Amino acid sequence: MDEPSFKLPEIIDNDNGWGPSPVMLPEKFRDIPYAPYSKADKLGRIADWSTPEQREKESSGRQRTNYRNYRDQYTAFGHGVSSTFAYTHAEDEASFSVVDNRSTAQKKASSYRTTGGTKGRTSGVRGQTSRNVRNGQYQRTSTQTRAVPGSRAAQNAVRKRYGWKDYDKPQRARDASVNVGPDWKVLEEIEFNWLSKLNLDVEGVEDISSHGYLHYYDKNYDLIRTKSEKPLVPNDKVRIFITTSKDPIIEQLAKDNAATVYATDSVLSLLMCAPRSVYPWDIVINRIENKLFFDKRDTGVYENITVNENSFDPPIETGDKENINSPGSLSMEATLINHYFALQVVNENEKYELEKPNPFINCQEDMEVLAPTAYRYRKFDLSINEDEDISIVVRTQLDSVVKTTGGDSSLITIRALNEFDPRAQGAGGALDWRQKLDTQRGAVVTTEMKNNSCKLARWAVQSILAGADQMKLGYVSRVSPKDNTKHAILGTQLYKPRDFAAQMNLSISNGWGIVRTVIDLCMKLPEGKYVLIKDPNKPVIRLYAVPLNAFDADDDLALEDGEEINEEEEVQK
Repeated sequence: MDEPSFKLPEIIDNDNGWGPSPVMLPEKFRDIPYAPYSKADKLGRIADWSTPEQREKESSGRQRTNYRNYRDQYTAFGHGVSSTFAYTHAEDEASFSVVDNRSTAQKKASSYRTTGGTKGRTSGVRGQTSRNVRNGQYQRTSTQTRAVPGSRAAQNAVRKRYGWKDYDKPQRARDASVNVGPDWKVLEEIEFNWLSKLNLDVEGVEDISSHGYLHYYDKNYDLIRTKSEKPLVPNDKVRIFITTSKDPIIEQLAKDNAATVYATDSVLSLLMCAPRSVYPWDIVINRIENKLFFDKRDTGVYENITVNENSFDPPIETGDKENINSPGSLSMEATLINHYFALQVVNENEKYELEKPNPFINCQEDMEVLAPTAYRYRKFDLSINEDEDISIVVRTQLDSVVKTTGGDSSLITIRALNEFDPRAQGAGGALDWRQKLDTQRGAVVTTEMKNNSCKLARWAVQSILAGADQMKLGYVSRVSPKDNTKHAILGTQLYKPRDFAAQMNLSISNGWGIVRTVIDLCMKLPEGKYVLIKDPNKPVIRLYAVPLNAFDADDDLALEDGEEINEEEEVQK
């Protein structure tokens, strides 16, 4: 056989690295730079054996798209004439990244989803009509201006339809409940997320004393329905809310060293439900020797009842004093409704006397003016172990008493939910009570728990602190949505306080944990006056050290206003 005419070339390995061996490299190629590479590099097409005619045909054909996604890799690793000379050895390989060459409009068009789970698209054809989403309703509009998919107009349309907030509305920037003085010093700042993680189980409760008298609840109001509504009647009697350190019973208990901390149910419930609060508030804390007094300012609005505080679209303060649906007007309306309702649903001919007389009544004239109220002073043990003695005395209030089937008397609290206008701004998606209260009461209560989480939580906490067996809720609505002076009772409902708290996922142990944490912070401080302030626009509370005369001007103002006080101002105080 003849020897083959083709001989394999001699191959010499490069022992010093990758690339051509300097021994075998022809002279004419020795000064030409080359692009070095490593074993980790991904190679694209190693060789292209097609002819120029085939490549020209391929560039316009379907086959070209098969390696289109790898064209950046070819350029990066030596494919092409200019890539070799464009390579810079000092570049780090980690700097390479895949570039997304898709258009921005395509990415935006698929960036939102509707509630049904499909991608929302909004488009139009010039000269025709299409359905546009506006304010939660479908409306036929002209499409002379096209809504490009992914554009701001298309996204706003979807947001308005499916309950997104309208970001074009004015910002709800609220003012603080008290102006921070220039000489006030911030001692602590606590976020609500951290407060929600606290926990303390309190089981030891002691009844110290009971004062005042009550009227029995009129069970005829349990028969009211929307078709047989009953007018809400205003009442001239007033309630007084004495702050903690000025209560004569608490003053005597403090002298006897009955407890370490003293507070009222109104102030304490505000602190225990702090993580649910949105509107600003403040609590004055006086440390005298080794005792703490949780007080309120005389000009504060601690007993004022908020409306839709927790709604996703709460009422807005427009600055119009005649706006009956502003937060301030709604709060005063709800406070008066609760005051009138508690006095109307009792039978004044039946009286229930407690152990001791009302400590705030000095004469017969006061008894005729003041509303019947019962005060229970109760002591709660907040000690964590046997080595410490931390307890708190709370003045609680009760509104009425009801006869049970066994003939006993059961103490209750009375509160009222109010409806102003289900179609007004700030209604929070509330149902029309006159149409839904009798048939869908559960849905009405659920909506109220969502829109008024903080208010209802405080009511439940106050009832539990007072040891109330039941909590009576009334449903009161305006006779006309445009008139905030005339109201009607549409129905009532009875709850057990702890069951009501569990229904709205309210943890009493978390509330006690918050109280104990604040007590520990203040007990580490020297004697003086401190203020715990809820930030008006953030879920944060701050503890300030303030001068002893910080609120003297407020006290003088309260005394001047007290000389000529009417029923609305008394309820507000």
